[in-house]
Amino acid sequence: MATDHPTASHAPVTVLGLGPMGQALAGALLRAGHPTTVWNRTPSKADALTAEGARRADTVAEAVSAGALVILCVRDYDAARKILAPATAALRGRTLVNLTSGAPDDARATAAWAAEHGVDYLDGTIMTPTHTIGQPSAVMLFGGPPELFDAHRPVLAALGGTATHLGADPGRAASYDTALLDLFWTAVAGCAHALAVARAENIAAGDLLPYAVGIAQLLPEVLTEFAADLDRGSFQGDGATIEAATAGMDHVLHTARSHGIDTGPLAAARAIAQRAIDAGHGADGLARLAAFLTAESPGE
Repeated sequence: MATDHPTASHAPVTVLGLGPMGQALAGALLRAGHPTTVWNRTPSKADALTAEGARRADTVAEAVSAGALVILCVRDYDAARKILAPATAALRGRTLVNLTSGAPDDARATAAWAAEHGVDYLDGTIMTPTHTIGQPSAVMLFGGPPELFDAHRPVLAALGGTATHLGADPGRAASYDTALLDLFWTAVAGCAHALAVARAENIAAGDLLPYAVGIAQLLPEVLTEFAADLDRGSFQGDGATIEAATAGMDHVLHTARSHGIDTGPLAAARAIAQRAIDAGHGADGLARLAAFLTAESPGE
């Protein structure tokens, strides 16, 4: 839709949702000189921001009406839909930047809802902690119409760091977020499991730490090799094969089970490796596992 977007460096902005991240976003906008209207289901969460000069709105519709750009940052898309529903009419003709975490399909469905109701829509994800907001280290990813991103780039710049537009697909940022969170939480599960096995073997966490950090420092190289292999579709097992890797998995599984430690995550990884071996990929490199998982999915 064609909408006149403000280009002034101090354009008014509304922030809906004042959890820790929402408060950080509103604070950064205020410090950058943007007139900022805020709303939260619990009004007292706006107290610190109003002391800095923010205007507290009593309703979502009142907050939305304060300017052309609305930033939403709440727990999930279900919460987002409940918040936005009463203010649908007020949102018409404005831009909604949704920084709520969720699945790519949720982002696309929200974009479709916005289009149906005459609302311009960008979906984004914040990849760094709250203390980075407004600082050079902040990293944000966005998906949606490129002209919309460009129109509001000056305001988004107030949030700090790097704001990257990934393409017109409104689910693109959530896709990146999902994949990166998959990497993070799987790694965290591995850390917890490794420390549990070490503890069961009477190894103090601090004693294991230097060697664990050394293992973690191998991951950037592994990721780089995986990405290159996947993109070119070549899975030569010159360095390590899937079949060879299962030996290491097996001795970890044996040790963990001997101490009664849950082996769920690693057992799942071992089962994937076995399916790949059974399909004839045992001599391939480990990056084959990512391609194999995709090939197994019903959508392929």
